[in-house]
Amino acid sequence: MWEINICAFLILTVLAIAGAEDPYRFFNWKITYGDIYPLGIRQQGILINGQFPGPDIHAVTNDNLIINVENNLPEPFLLSWNGIQQRKNSFQDGVLGTNCPIPPGKNFTYKMQVKDQIGSFFYFPSLAFHKAAGGFGGIRILSRPRIPVPFPGPAEDYTVLIGDWYNTNHKVLKAILDYGKRLKFPDGILINGRGPNGASFTVEPGKTYRFRISNVGLQNSLNFRIEGHNMKLVEVEGTHTIQTTLSSLDIHVGQSYSVLVTADQDAKDYYIAVSTRFTSQILNSTAVLHYSNSRKPVSGPPPGGPTTEIDWSLKQARSIRTNLTASGPRPNPQGSFHYGQIKVSRTIKLANSAGLINHKQRYAVNGVSFIPADTPLKLADYYKIGGVFRVGSIPDNPRGRRIHTDTSVMSVDHKAFVEIVFENHENIVQSWHLSGYNFFVVGMDGGRWTPKSRKQYNLVDAVSRCTTQVYPKSWTAVYVSLDNVGMWNLRSQFWARQYLGQQFYLRVYTPVQSVRDEYPIPTNALLCGRAKNRHT
Repeated sequence: MWEINICAFLILTVLAIAGAEDPYRFFNWKITYGDIYPLGIRQQGILINGQFPGPDIHAVTNDNLIINVENNLPEPFLLSWNGIQQRKNSFQDGVLGTNCPIPPGKNFTYKMQVKDQIGSFFYFPSLAFHKAAGGFGGIRILSRPRIPVPFPGPAEDYTVLIGDWYNTNHKVLKAILDYGKRLKFPDGILINGRGPNGASFTVEPGKTYRFRISNVGLQNSLNFRIEGHNMKLVEVEGTHTIQTTLSSLDIHVGQSYSVLVTADQDAKDYYIAVSTRFTSQILNSTAVLHYSNSRKPVSGPPPGGPTTEIDWSLKQARSIRTNLTASGPRPNPQGSFHYGQIKVSRTIKLANSAGLINHKQRYAVNGVSFIPADTPLKLADYYKIGGVFRVGSIPDNPRGRRIHTDTSVMSVDHKAFVEIVFENHENIVQSWHLSGYNFFVVGMDGGRWTPKSRKQYNLVDAVSRCTTQVYPKSWTAVYVSLDNVGMWNLRSQFWARQYLGQQFYLRVYTPVQSVRDEYPIPTNALLCGRAKNRHT
């Protein structure tokens, strides 16, 4: 009888603990190749449960996401989660520096928590050049019910995935890059996986709708606009913004935005227009905003947008600021963290460049072009396997030397408060992403950055986000509080450049090993390379 009572007590204790946990959401995804026709030409696409694009992930702040990925491709595969911070858990980031690839015919279950996050993000395949074949989808994280949101709930919440696209098979694109050549200009633009007028969004007169727009493309900045309608910007990559009314919005590759659109025009169909920015050849595509009582299809030319004007885009970027009084994922106001009053402990200057190594095209950061190791860097670090990477293999500042290859890792101290200056001396628009973090975009301008540039920093309400643009011959400065231990990918979102070396890993390090700072390696972690015979 005593044993039965003890068992019953233990079961009730476990249930009580489980009841105190944040909710779990379970997903089972089968990754396959399949025929797709995004621009009217049959292609081999990457499908998730038969879908292109993949299914949306809907979550609430602090939810636990259990995503079982079955790889039915004939080659290794990984998914990464653009903007999901993986607090204390870079083992789940899904890039080659943190995870072993999922072998063909095998599965891996990601176990992650969207801890203290809200907002609009996306996932994508991170290996090889899979991103050019699909496998991407939207992520939305809603606020908890008792946390106030600074606008009324919309009538509907739409995911809009935009991006440039190639008709060429992704394996051919990869081979071109492997041969050391540059890719030609993309063939078109997709909106939710479809070409011109292929996607449609239905609205009812008088109601307001939320559009979560992510640029999931490979290289180009895109401008988004809706014929006859204004858009109210409300959120950027997890930050509620000052609500600005816009007629069009520049969305650089890898970025995500939320806008509110009210159906306040005559009942008919309207163009949603997307076009490339800062390119000599302009690509255009359209979708349809369909009023539920419309009897008039879209007609005439779509609305025009900006093309090569950099000053216009820079002015818009500077106008995007944090709503200091709005709540974020917690009830306290977003302005509670006074980033402008914290002393910077280190300044890191990062310059992108292009060059040839052994007559092949490569791209670099501070003169170092990244090459993957035979073992994920996070596993090598965790198991203390020597010879995989060298801390300090990329300098803090640009150097004038010719570029070279290395498995570049920069070490930074846990809880340091760092200034990163992205310098772009090239004639392209660059886009940078840091996994594991949001940062405050405190300044951007043309020309070269100097210490005097700090005088123009926004130290009050700069937007906090995970991906920022750097205009041609310009700089962008960010502040980041390094409170998330792990091995984090800092990469160009210009995907061919990322593939050919324009990335490195930021090792946020503490000598104290504690679950307070970092979770242990997952028990189901895949082990490969020099970590193959280790144990979780």
